[in-house]
Amino acid sequence: MRIGELSRRSGVSVPTIKYYVREKMLPEGERTAANQVSYSEEHLRRLRLIRGLIDVGGLPVPAVREVLAEIDAPEPSTHRAVAAAHRGLTVLTGESTDQLREEARRTVESVFAERGWSPGEDNPGIPALVEALARMRLLGQDSFVDCVSRYAEAAEAIAEIDIDLLSRRTNVADAVENAVLGTVLGDVVIAALRRIAQEQVFNRHTEGDG
Repeated sequence: MRIGELSRRSGVSVPTIKYYVREKMLPEGERTAANQVSYSEEHLRRLRLIRGLIDVGGLPVPAVREVLAEIDAPEPSTHRAVAAAHRGLTVLTGESTDQLREEARRTVESVFAERGWSPGEDNPGIPALVEALARMRLLGQDSFVDCVSRYAEAAEAIAEIDIDLLSRRTNVADAVENAVLGTVLGDVVIAALRRIAQEQVFNRHTEGDG
């Protein structure tokens, strides 16, 4: 297909497609004439992957570039690709005090010990979790912080599903891409399901009270 059709089918503008090619995020098309390039369904699939990570997952372009480089590597690594995606996700920062952060860190360490978790020190989820819990304390949401162990239990159940899905992939590159999408877009799915479930449970309790 020509670049115009690729743009129409993907919803990505021609200048943006050319930018992705220049940045090595999208492979070059096949040159069929001096000023004519042909693109395939694989280019369309890659564009949809890129826009999904950016538009839905909220990853910045440098993080997406790093993730794609790992997917395209001769020996792609699921761990490195997911770590790149994690680094691209926004980490909360703000006015939480050092004391609150230290209290939050102790809470996090206690939950890890309770569940037998031993995450790597460079896991970006740890500072994000500590900062979020410190912010909750700052806002007087102690009851939420006290329930973090229950949230960890639910998160582990979700992770079991993630790993089960990943284990079904036999192609390494597919497994890496699946892991990244499951992490980035999966977060969006989980958040959406949580909001829907909250409404359902609230309605159920309200009906019970009635």
